[in-house]
Amino acid sequence: MSSNGNRAALYLRLSKEDKDKLNKGDDSASIQNQRLLLTDYALEHDYEIVEVYSDDDESGLFDTRPDFERMLLDARLGKMDIILAKSQSRFSRNMEHIEKYLHHDFINLGIRFIGVVDGADTANEENKKSRQINGLVNEWYCEDLSKNIRSAFRAKMKAGQFLGSSCPYGYVKDPKDHNHLIIDDYAAAVVRRIYRLYLHGYGKAKIGKILSEEGILIPSRYKREVLGIRYQNAHELDTTKIWSYQTIHTILNNEVYIGNIVQNKYSNLSYKEKRHIRQPEENWIRVEKQHEPIIDTNIFKEVQKRQKIRTKSVNNGEKASLFSGILICADCRHAMVRTYERRGEHKFKGYCCKTYKTQGKQFCPSHSIDYGSLKEAVLEAVKREARQLLTPDDLMELNQIEAADSLKKDYASQIQLLEKEAGQQSRYKKLTYQNYMDALISKEEYLSYAKEYEDRISVLQEKIQHLNRKVEEEAKMQAESDQWITEFKNHINLEELTYDVVRGLIEQIEVNQDGSINIFYRFGKH
Repeated sequence: MSSNGNRAALYLRLSKEDKDKLNKGDDSASIQNQRLLLTDYALEHDYEIVEVYSDDDESGLFDTRPDFERMLLDARLGKMDIILAKSQSRFSRNMEHIEKYLHHDFINLGIRFIGVVDGADTANEENKKSRQINGLVNEWYCEDLSKNIRSAFRAKMKAGQFLGSSCPYGYVKDPKDHNHLIIDDYAAAVVRRIYRLYLHGYGKAKIGKILSEEGILIPSRYKREVLGIRYQNAHELDTTKIWSYQTIHTILNNEVYIGNIVQNKYSNLSYKEKRHIRQPEENWIRVEKQHEPIIDTNIFKEVQKRQKIRTKSVNNGEKASLFSGILICADCRHAMVRTYERRGEHKFKGYCCKTYKTQGKQFCPSHSIDYGSLKEAVLEAVKREARQLLTPDDLMELNQIEAADSLKKDYASQIQLLEKEAGQQSRYKKLTYQNYMDALISKEEYLSYAKEYEDRISVLQEKIQHLNRKVEEEAKMQAESDQWITEFKNHINLEELTYDVVRGLIEQIEVNQDGSINIFYRFGKH
């Protein structure tokens, strides 16, 4: 400590609420004006300014402010005798901190605190009570402000407004409305690929490895390096470049990709506590269809369904997981369960009906099937389906597609003619009304003609609606056929049945009592 005890440190703080005031033209709380005020006060009282500490956009409730912490460290090192702030509330709005620092630590360190505007001065014992009262008032202010902010945020959440500081990967904020999300085409394509890879049987870690090896930027780096956003993931090092299992998991489970906004998943313990706690799902605020989806709802649901399938680790885990969740008994409709060799090693053998295993054959036969036989039967079925669809000797599917195209054109031509005729009948009806108004025909004649035209128009509209339904049905059938061919075209010469093939093509496999199987494919064929 200096001999005359006049070394002064200036502490300046600007909060978010202060910035709102600056935007409205009130710059009394600005960092610049705080500095001028405290500098003038120091000069008037012959204090030597040894350091200036300034925290921008920091709440007075917490003592984890960067320059506030630096000031406390310097205070303990004896670098100052006096701390000047515009007011006690600039120093802190937390009563606990007022007692800890002003009335305990600073006294022990021999440091005097002065609030220039409100007269707070720790050298004056007589205004200690007023400092404590002001401390309570400032804390109450923060509590009320916090309640008001939370109430406003909840109202916005319920209205479907996106309040996150950073958008989910695949979206950016709408320049016209920062609470609305719009698609970022590049990142959205990566998201779609992640879903596609998962549905083709790739695990989350494997998907991450594929993206990393291809040099695709992880979401946080993409936001910083491509979108130019100041973004930092607290769980990630600056050098991180690898797509993690958790990142893929989060993308595969985020409803934002089907157009929903889900918020209020976390909340603070209190207005004085920064730590977030996860809210039970019933407290989440979910608003559907708020922006353009990246992922189709049915695809999203299928991904959720796949993730719920349990693949237990056994002696041959790869074999066991190949058919998990899709194998059922053809009679009782319950899942098939694993069976093992009775002698020697507890070795995986195949499957049998769960009802049989748990309740006995009086309730359902065993439906036992050896793993090798099952795998061979499914492999041959997939290859047979591919050959039937795509062999040059059998062009049935291609002929059907050509026929469907021809039929669509025919429907369109019929619809055009019917719409033309309906328009003509409507004009006739209007002319009849005009003839009635011009007294060229009687009221009875007009009503008779009008009803006749209305009946004709009604019949024509029914025909048009019927043809439109036919067009939709044909389009759906052709889309399924196209998808069917696309999925099977690479499997004519398939040599090994893999998880990717099974999950990509097959919805369910039924096992009959005689050991034969019924395969239900994902695109409506059996």
